[in-house]
Amino acid sequence: MLKLYHVPISLNSRRVWIALLEKKIQFELVELKLDGDQFYPDFIALNPFHHIPVLVDDGFRIIESLAILDYLEAKYPTPAMLPTEAHTLAIVRMAEMVTTNELVPATNPLFMQILGVNNDESKLEEAKQRLATGLSFLENLLGNFSYYGGEQLSLADIVTGIAVSSLHHFNVSLDDYPMLSAWCDRLVQRPAWVETAPSDRDIANFISGMKARMAQSK
Repeated sequence: MLKLYHVPISLNSRRVWIALLEKKIQFELVELKLDGDQFYPDFIALNPFHHIPVLVDDGFRIIESLAILDYLEAKYPTPAMLPTEAHTLAIVRMAEMVTTNELVPATNPLFMQILGVNNDESKLEEAKQRLATGLSFLENLLGNFSYYGGEQLSLADIVTGIAVSSLHHFNVSLDDYPMLSAWCDRLVQRPAWVETAPSDRDIANFISGMKARMAQSK
């Protein structure tokens, strides 16, 4: 059986968790605590970079969430979540990469503000502008389709959907992106999204834990 080493609140972990559920693959969850579990020798043997998630399949380990998603798609192609037609494949890959390279990094200054360590207005404004650019691009890329590239859930919907549905924690509104907002509403009602969604308490505990660790490191 597949074994997923993960942290429930992690966007990267949740990508893989949702894909496993959507594909109805049997797997075992191994939850880690990022206050030290990632440095244990047993985990370092799986991932020397101390990152989650890690997927282990019959002794074969895969790190990096996008690589894990591709592995799952190749090994468990039903239901298909990666198109083969060139135009649609490009849409899916663009949504994935813009989310990973632009949207998610743009939230970092906003998260640091929540932690109370970043009140640089210029950096915060730059982050908000970067988010706006990313969201506008994703809105146009989605167009009138139900999902990225068509009417069937794709890997892009998982990767992008988790990030976009988390933006309200940073007080980022989707009011200016009606198609993206409607798409997001559809996604968060899917059983896999409901099952994996962190609670407000989980998020509050994570933030307080981060603040405590930062205070100890000073």
